[in-house]
Amino acid sequence: MTRAFPLQSLLDLSQLHLDEAGRKLGELIAGEQQASQRHGLLVQYRDEYRARFLAAAQGGLSPGEWQNYTGFLAKLDEAIGQAAAAMSHTREQTVAGQQEWVSKRGKVKAFDTLSDRHLSRSAYLEQRKAQKDSDEHAARLHEEKGRD
Repeated sequence: MTRAFPLQSLLDLSQLHLDEAGRKLGELIAGEQQASQRHGLLVQYRDEYRARFLAAAQGGLSPGEWQNYTGFLAKLDEAIGQAAAAMSHTREQTVAGQQEWVSKRGKVKAFDTLSDRHLSRSAYLEQRKAQKDSDEHAARLHEEKGRD
């Protein structure tokens, strides 16, 4: 009968940690995609607003309207800068999450390798024991036949 892998609890625990790291990585990737979409929407809105501003400027604007348009464009540019920084930050977090996942996967692979070796060794020992028992049984039968 095969002995249990003595490090099975560590293998199970490392698998749980890998699963958790995978879940966190999925959340980080989703957050990165959201930040990228937010940034893209702000850039698109700024381009549309700038086109409206240019169209209105061709028709003539009062100094107050000009100031409103340029002020709002400046706020949009600031928001785009903040969105770009958030996008960069979420990218860094995603890279760190990927590195953590790879590290956890390496531990699971190491324990899996040890488990596989344990199972192979146990199977080999069992096969040798079965062969020895078979040889002893055959020898006893041969010995009994020789007495008869």
